[in-house]
Amino acid sequence: MDEFEFLRWSADGHVGTVWLDRPPVNAVNQQMYAEIRELFAHVDVHLPAARVLVLTGQGRHFCGGNDLEEFQTMDPGNAPDRMRLVREAFWAIYDAPLPVIAAVHGVAIGTGLALAASCDLIVAADGAKLGTPEINVGVMGGAKHLSRLLPQALVRLLHFTGEPLAAEEFVRYGGVLTVVPQERLLDEAYALAARMTRHSPIALRYAKQSLNAIEYADLKTGYEYEQGLTGELSAHADAKEAVNAFFEHRPPQYTGS
Repeated sequence: MDEFEFLRWSADGHVGTVWLDRPPVNAVNQQMYAEIRELFAHVDVHLPAARVLVLTGQGRHFCGGNDLEEFQTMDPGNAPDRMRLVREAFWAIYDAPLPVIAAVHGVAIGTGLALAASCDLIVAADGAKLGTPEINVGVMGGAKHLSRLLPQALVRLLHFTGEPLAAEEFVRYGGVLTVVPQERLLDEAYALAARMTRHSPIALRYAKQSLNAIEYADLKTGYEYEQGLTGELSAHADAKEAVNAFFEHRPPQYTGS
């Protein structure tokens, strides 16, 4: 993809920021899904210095969902290809080799909820609301993403009613880390990112790979997988630097090798 119409991004040191930018509410259409897929699937090309990404929305809202006009033209013939692109956009965020922090303000509903839940962590602004209103507009989806953030009873409540829930309620169940005043939202996300970027970029990538692989694995399978990655990581200089710095009581100096 040569040009991006609905995404903007920048880098500050080792933290990359990606803005959803499709006014007025950043509703996502097929072109925007393709852009999300491209950027996150090839983040090393578009943000080569980044170790952590922050995903947020331009304007008053994180993301108001799917472009509803596209639902008006959807039918059983074109739905499979359209839905495949939607999935691939979400998976590109989930499978990005770097940790991704969602900074949510306004609403994150439907597609917006799925985008945020595809990230590794969520911080939110006060007044933010998240939910799955799909039943209100005659479509399905989002409940599985919501189940990463809330217990099943609340997932079913939000999905059956189509009503959003305040970010403060998500905090109670661990789905959102914290809620801060809107003017502090990005500062909070960047402070969290800084706590990650101090680590080896190699180790961060292994950690992301590991967490994705073991999320739905049983205890024995998951831990065996983690041990295998420890063996792979031991071949990297950064792994030795981490333990040497510990014993020498000094800050580690990582090279990314």
